[in-house]
Amino acid sequence: MARTTMMALLRRGTPKIPRCLPSILPRFLHSHATSFGFKQVQEDEKSKLVGGVFSSVASSYDLMNDMMSAGLHRLWKDRLVSKLHPFPGMKHLDVAGGTGDVAFRVLESITSVSDRALQEGLSGIEDETKIFVCDINPNMLNVGKKRAVEKGLGEDCSLHWVEGDAEALSFADGSMDGYTIAFGIRNVTHIEKVLSEAYRVLKRGGRFLCLELSHVELPVFKQIYDYYSFSIIPAMGEFLAGDRDSYQYLVESIRRFPNQETFARMILDAGFQKVEYENLVGGVVAIHSGLKL
Repeated sequence: MARTTMMALLRRGTPKIPRCLPSILPRFLHSHATSFGFKQVQEDEKSKLVGGVFSSVASSYDLMNDMMSAGLHRLWKDRLVSKLHPFPGMKHLDVAGGTGDVAFRVLESITSVSDRALQEGLSGIEDETKIFVCDINPNMLNVGKKRAVEKGLGEDCSLHWVEGDAEALSFADGSMDGYTIAFGIRNVTHIEKVLSEAYRVLKRGGRFLCLELSHVELPVFKQIYDYYSFSIIPAMGEFLAGDRDSYQYLVESIRRFPNQETFARMILDAGFQKVEYENLVGGVVAIHSGLKL
């Protein structure tokens, strides 16, 4: 009797599967949606939308960085490069670095080391230095090339400008001593693929460094930061660049990016060791690092 009652209860508790589910399920399983700011879009759409954003902001990108961060992005990039410890003869890859900001700093640091080496009677090794600036957006690369000419680096054989996808790099396995990506990884479709590619192209002992806008935890500071992000930055974009929507996306993309601990775990999962991060300005930005050992 008890068994009959139990079976009846189990039958009554078993949810019914709607007849429409077989037709819905395949679409759900094969749907490849991702975020574009706060919007959900198909994966193949995101790269086009992001490309449109950076084509739109390319000419005013450096000005807007200065305005949005009150010039602090320069100090953040200096800090990033100081953690890289560039050296003469280095093979370095800077991804999503079209305007050249990080690459120029790496080259400047290497030149400084080379000058000291020359003073000490050492020479020749600086000729082997190769710094690759890789960006998926040709407009951003054009800005970087123009800046290189303005800095007198247009003919510098150490700088190489490459149009390429961070998720499918064209560089050989184990070919780079260092890898940097600044304010770029939150715009990709698959963060895991970018990290996997970074690991692939680095040599053993190579260092991965990522500078990215991140998450503020202090409640009072977070309220101020949110107001500035969602109210001031898009308005600033409209006033200075005539493009509110692109800067609205950039703000939203920050909030969709994994927090510091989650991103650190993703770097570990990609195979890197000695993973750590440093918060700057209370977590407004963070520098994550890892080694390929």
